Amino acid sequence: MARGLILFAHGARAASWAAPFERLREQAAARLQDTEVALAFLELMTPGLPEVAAGMVARGINDITVVPVFLGQGGHLLRDLPALADQLRAAHPGLQLNVVGAIGEDDGVQRAMADYCVAALG
Repeated sequence: MARGLILFAHGARAASWAAPFERLREQAAARLQDTEVALAFLELMTPGLPEVAAGMVARGINDITVVPVFLGQGGHLLRDLPALADQLRAAHPGLQLNVVGAIGEDDGVQRAMADYCVAALG
């Protein structure tokens, strides 16, 4: 595998909170046979982003994309994630790290969420 995809979520105290993110990881992995897909958390849960990225690099993956599984660009994505990305680039010279926008800000994701909200009316 030459590429890695890390789904980056906030984390929570309740272990059950991670279940939909695990399903998302499984669905993405099933569609990306040549890419290692992992889930990492900012806080309250493990593994963290530095550990997941370091593991991928140790396995020879030097092209990693991070997808923040957040609804919007709040403080964590404006401050914490860029700092983590800088630390990863410094710790792993030669790493091609691509951090994309919050999943919830994508037009297609917004349409899917609106469809769900409308369908909730019955």
